[in-house]
This record gives sequence, structure tokens and C-alpha cells, in this order.
Amino acid sequence: MSLFAAPQNLPFGIGFALIVGIALLEGVGMLVSMSPSNFLDDLLPDIDGDSGLDRVLGWLHAGKVPALVLLLLFLCGYTVFGYSLQVVANGLFGGYLPAWLAGLLAVPAGMATVRGLGSLIAHIIPRDETSVVSEQSLVGRVGVIVGGGARRGLAAQARVKDSHGRSHYLMVEPDIDDEVFNEGTQVLIVRKAGAFYRCIANPHPTLM
Repeated sequence: MSLFAAPQNLPFGIGFALIVGIALLEGVGMLVSMSPSNFLDDLLPDIDGDSGLDRVLGWLHAGKVPALVLLLLFLCGYTVFGYSLQVVANGLFGGYLPAWLAGLLAVPAGMATVRGLGSLIAHIIPRDETSVVSEQSLVGRVGVIVGGGARRGLAAQARVKDSHGRSHYLMVEPDIDDEVFNEGTQVLIVRKAGAFYRCIANPHPTLM
């Protein structure tokens, strides 16, 4: 009986059908601006590393790689290993392994595929968490006045680098009423007040 038509290989046929179905669903989602991968990511719990489930999900790179990609990796590893296992079994024993046994034996291969290829993909896919910073995260950063002079009631532009080395241009005012910061002055961002940031003279110029 054909490898793909044999009832013993039904789990792997389902796995292959899911791969094709997910790919088509994602393609249709892109056309209508609705990504199934985002929906699947929302279903996963937040990972804080405290529980056993968190450690398992972290080991599988959940939170670092889109959940739909991890699912596809599992299905690919599961399906390819399953069919390969049945080919070997048929050659050695003259018949395929029972569907339940072959299906169970293929699960570790799917998990290993997620673990191995997921690590590679995690380094390729850009993550929002590493590229977006909050406004409050710029408080405590050192910057340089680059546009005009800053005085109380008259904000000036300052260039500040975030923890990733990217430059941000903020409108700043002195935190002390009678201070004036001219262009080129190093300042330390101390707080955010409305639309502007408040700053003081950089007390440690060597840290710039």
C-alpha cells in the first residue's frame, strides 16, 4: 500500500494537511490584513519563568518566535520524521508500525525541530521588544542639546540614545527655573512633564 495512503500513516497525513492549511490561512489573512499568527500569540500565557509551564514554553522559544511558526516547525519535524520512520519500519519488518505508536514516536522529533530551528529563527526575526522603548525608559539617559537653547518655558531639542544605541530627539526644559542650556550642552533627563522632558546639567560628563 502507498506510503501516503496507508491508514498507519494517518497522523502524518493530518500533519501535512495542517501545514498546507495553515500556510493558506496565513496567506488569506495577509490579503485581508488579519494575521492568524497574532491571534495564536494572544492565546499563549505570558512567560515569567516561574512555573514549569513557563520553563517548557521558554525552552521551545515561545515569546521569541511567533507561535504559528513554532507550530509549523513542530508539524514539519513530526511529519517528516513520521514518514521516514514508517519507511524504515516497512523496510525492516515488512510493514508499517501502528498509527498510535508511530505517532507517539514522532512527537520528540517535532519538539526537537522546534527547539533547534526555533533558536535559529529567534536570531533572525526582529523582535518588537528590542526595538521599541517607552518614554519613561529615556529618563536617566544622558543627551546633548542640538537645537537652540533650553530654558524654563522655552524647550529645545536634545538628542538622547536609548539602551540599544538608537538616537531619540526630545523636547527638553531645565528642571531648575533659572538654568539655561545652550546648544552642545550635555544634560541628564530626570523626568517627563507633560509633552516635555525635564533635565539638569550632566553631573558625570565622562559617562556621555
